[in-house]
Amino acid sequence: MTTIPLRVMVLDPCALQRSCTANRLRQIGNIELVEAAHGRHALDVLTRTGKADIVLCEEQMEGMDVLAFLRQAAQGRLLNSLIIQGSPPPEMLRSIRQLVALLGLRLLGHIDKPVLLHQLQGLMHMYHHSHVLAREAQIIVPLANETDVRAALAAGEFHAYYQPKFNLNTFEMCGVEVLARWQHPQQGLLSPAVFMPILERCELLDDLLLMQMQQALALEQQMRTTGVALSLAFNLHASQLASSALSLQVKALLTHYQVPPSSVTFELTESGMLDVSANSLECLLRLRMMGCNLSIDDFGAGYSSLQRLCDLPFNEIKLDAQFAYAVTQDLRSRVVISTIQKLGTSLGMAVVIEGIETQEQCRLLQSLGCLIGQGYVFSRAISETQLIKWFDEKVSN
Repeated sequence: MTTIPLRVMVLDPCALQRSCTANRLRQIGNIELVEAAHGRHALDVLTRTGKADIVLCEEQMEGMDVLAFLRQAAQGRLLNSLIIQGSPPPEMLRSIRQLVALLGLRLLGHIDKPVLLHQLQGLMHMYHHSHVLAREAQIIVPLANETDVRAALAAGEFHAYYQPKFNLNTFEMCGVEVLARWQHPQQGLLSPAVFMPILERCELLDDLLLMQMQQALALEQQMRTTGVALSLAFNLHASQLASSALSLQVKALLTHYQVPPSSVTFELTESGMLDVSANSLECLLRLRMMGCNLSIDDFGAGYSSLQRLCDLPFNEIKLDAQFAYAVTQDLRSRVVISTIQKLGTSLGMAVVIEGIETQEQCRLLQSLGCLIGQGYVFSRAISETQLIKWFDEKVSN
């Protein structure tokens, strides 16, 4: 099947540079090229001929600067994504990325001049990948109703799925994050977006967690008989910590399935830990005292407080996916990642980075000292059957 070509505009005042960049794009193939010499020319061309998927331009342009061009192009819905040619200072690149996002566009990154083929190929691949994810995100999924969700819980229609975590040095799987999927009898496999808001509103998150733990701990018990130690991470909402029964239920399940508590991690989002009550802190302490691990999830996504790392009994930091995305583009992000990795090591805390989508991101994170990663470059969330098959194939090879 022939795919629709990407429509790429090369915006450069230098005819020789435009020609060079255009030739590199032709080498990639399946690209419809348009060219412009300056911002006003680019707007006129796009208005007449149609929207561009990607525009390559410098941050400094004669006449209409890049900021004015982007604002007017966004208002006219004339482009999707931007690639900056040249090497703007890191703080400027970060601010341009924020502005581009506010305009509803995407900054794919920046590229050297003269343009190198492998850099262009990487950015084209990133566009294709991000475009697929954006289309998936735009699909409006109607929420289930409370009656159906309660019935699904009772019928055992919710299933544990597993997002692998990998050692970035050996590329061995070193654990999984346990996620929930709804196997609907008529609609097929449904994502958490359909049911999680209902579960939270109806205070059914504990029911879901216990179901996930029963399935995942049974799997861990089964895998252990084959010599595989499987580390499991479960998501906890801050509201669940108010329950004095939660730690007792967790302990009972670990005892029943004979799973060592050190194999289990509970991930809590940083934003949910802004106000910690006595009951919540007691629950966290009980989980740690029984030997479970606690991870502060999405670290760096909100208003991070280092004080939380000192006051609360977390022993793992899980860096937000925005850092993996920015690692190839932003020096400041690389410095922050490296600093947090060193901070975690100094505090005796493991550091996990999620949202890794490309091999380049993986290599850079590895060079910054990151040891554990998670993301689509390794695997999406998979079923129990797929996970067992993965380990079976590994043993057979």
